Amino acid sequence: MRVVIQRVSRASVSIEGAIISEIGKGLMILVGIEDADTDEDIEWLSGKISRLRIFSDDAGAMNRSVTEINGDILCVSQFTLHAKTKKGNRPSFIHAAKPNIAIPIYEKFIKQLSKDIEKPVKTGKFGAHMQIDLLNDGPVTIFIDTKNKE
Repeated sequence: MRVVIQRVSRASVSIEGAIISEIGKGLMILVGIEDADTDEDIEWLSGKISRLRIFSDDAGAMNRSVTEINGDILCVSQFTLHAKTKKGNRPSFIHAAKPNIAIPIYEKFIKQLSKDIEKPVKTGKFGAHMQIDLLNDGPVTIFIDTKNKE
């Protein structure tokens, strides 16, 4: 699994001009799933995200997690995080999981993340053409790949 995490002041997902999910202060997460992803990847990544200290404390240091600030999470599936661009100019998505594999993993990830932060995680609509609007706070943007554990 690969994620791009952005610390946001606000974020929303729209489909055909209608907002379907939105959050205030918290994390906007784009998640890419591949066939080799397992329950171990889900648990490790969810735990890492829920404990990631990227929100400022009273001294201005990044020392608080999304849970500690009672922040929200908006998570959107994005297969393009597995783009391969080595050959030619058209990306290959051969490593991205097909929907029959990706959807159950995505749903398990959302469920685990909700459990870990002890509140519902907002989502986009899997496979839909979405517009994402966000205000990145910092900016703070972090990339994590469960295969590298970094």
